[in-house]
Amino acid sequence: MKRFSKHVFSAAAIAVACVAGAETVHVMDRDVFVQNPNYDKSKIEPYTLEDPLTFVDGRKVKTAADWKARRLEILGIFAREMYGAEPPKPEALVTELADEKVAVGGFAIRQQYRMWFKADKSGPCVTWIVWIPRHAKKPVPVISFLNYNGNQELVPDEDIPLQTGWSRDGEGVKDHATVATTRGLLQNPASRTVFPLGVILARGYAVMSACYCEVSPDPDRWEKNPKFQQNPFAYTGVFELWGPRDTNRTDNVTAIGAWGWSLSRGLDLAERIPEIDAKKSVVTGYSRLGKSALMAAARDERFAVCVPNQTGGGGAPLAKRNYGENVSTENRSFTHWYCTAYAKYAKEPWKTLTFDQHLFLACVAPRALMIQGFDEPWFDTEGEFLALKAAGPVWAFLGKTGLPDVAWPDDFDTSAIGKDVAYVRRSEAHGIAACDWVWLLDFADRALGR
Repeated sequence: MKRFSKHVFSAAAIAVACVAGAETVHVMDRDVFVQNPNYDKSKIEPYTLEDPLTFVDGRKVKTAADWKARRLEILGIFAREMYGAEPPKPEALVTELADEKVAVGGFAIRQQYRMWFKADKSGPCVTWIVWIPRHAKKPVPVISFLNYNGNQELVPDEDIPLQTGWSRDGEGVKDHATVATTRGLLQNPASRTVFPLGVILARGYAVMSACYCEVSPDPDRWEKNPKFQQNPFAYTGVFELWGPRDTNRTDNVTAIGAWGWSLSRGLDLAERIPEIDAKKSVVTGYSRLGKSALMAAARDERFAVCVPNQTGGGGAPLAKRNYGENVSTENRSFTHWYCTAYAKYAKEPWKTLTFDQHLFLACVAPRALMIQGFDEPWFDTEGEFLALKAAGPVWAFLGKTGLPDVAWPDDFDTSAIGKDVAYVRRSEAHGIAACDWVWLLDFADRALGR
């Protein structure tokens, strides 16, 4: 019997919350046509996918310069119609080393940095934690990701402050307050998500992380406390940097855009650390933070390798396929993740969408991309595979190797893991498991020529 945490139930509960049949409801700042998720593959409507190597006006991509223009065109479509505008770079980036010590049995240097986005250190602040292999002879590649409940959940280290702001309720978090029992939670081998820090260091990688709630909070649609409801609470944190929201715009900055933006700021920090080779950077994350990792790599070409894990709808799976999580449930329950323009595609996305997630995946090309899925129908991992397959020709066009020419592989079948483009799936629970980390490290090694 599978065990699921609240992070999974928060997604699965959306299916329960959907009305029988369909209706149009007003949610926060948009009217949304809502329908039950479809779990019957025979009921998937026919759909057509746009060619990533053809411009909107019908011109074909013929050169690498053409692809650069086409990539910007695709990013513009997603900014206007789904994810909202890309946040601007901060007016300043102030980083302060708050703490440093030898850690992990002497094998690492552990650093904690505070990061501000204004020269006077006013406004939002994000705390990054960094581990660097202590005995490396030259700068090392780095793996970066956002965590859910605070840096303290990564390892049992009393010197890591507890996350004191708003957190998502779940294991170790009640009434949005994190408690000390979350320390080192991801070192428990029985956890659905694990963080094998020693193994990552032994493979020659630095690793860095920050809590996504410090970037901006992520309240559920059904939050009862008025202080923490999606509007306006979701638009606090780093959103304060971008001024009042224009309610007349349909492409305002969204939470996924903000979390992806923060990963780019983490890479800015990595570039300032001499022991890190920031040109060899890997970005990852799971569920909504897998979406955020994909957002970061699609928009920021400095990320060399991207490994989104179990993203769910609005991430890697095809939206036109309309299986599991769908455009209507995304717009109803995660209003702060998507701009209001996206709601108009909720009723019949297979007919009305003029883009799909394969185009967004293609924006990572020619850099390395691995999609990791798992067998929960809500997350439509077959739709992830099909999206990656449809994006693959872009890598081939750019002289890289696309997705291996295999059928949708079974659980733990690694036949679809190529050098530049890869797909793999597994059974068991939602989260980054030990096998996911092994697949990630092996893929990153090959992609980075290590």
